[in-house]
Amino acid sequence: MFRFCSFFIVASFLRGRLLIETIKYYLVILGYTMETISLKMEQEFLNDIEKVMRRNRYTTKTEFIREAIKDKIKDLEKEEALLRMNKMYGASKRRTIDAELHKAGKKAFLELEKGVN
Repeated sequence: MFRFCSFFIVASFLRGRLLIETIKYYLVILGYTMETISLKMEQEFLNDIEKVMRRNRYTTKTEFIREAIKDKIKDLEKEEALLRMNKMYGASKRRTIDAELHKAGKKAFLELEKGVN
């Protein structure tokens, strides 16, 4: 009898937890935690989106568009970071030949050698 009661209590707890998780899920799906926006698109473009959705197993246009926007934001942030890094470190526009590189390497080695001695 005791085992049955503890099983019943555990099952009730898990069912209650599942219910809470389900409610949280539907709150998100129904938009209680998100702002709703409206988009107008050409029918041909929507047809293309639906084809891609089916091939990649997206269930809703909302899910597909939300992920596409997140990917675009990541790409733009990466591009901005590369531009900042390029400004910070610069990009050499001058071409250097092997002989000049060899000469610069020798010079650097000699300077390092002087510093050690």
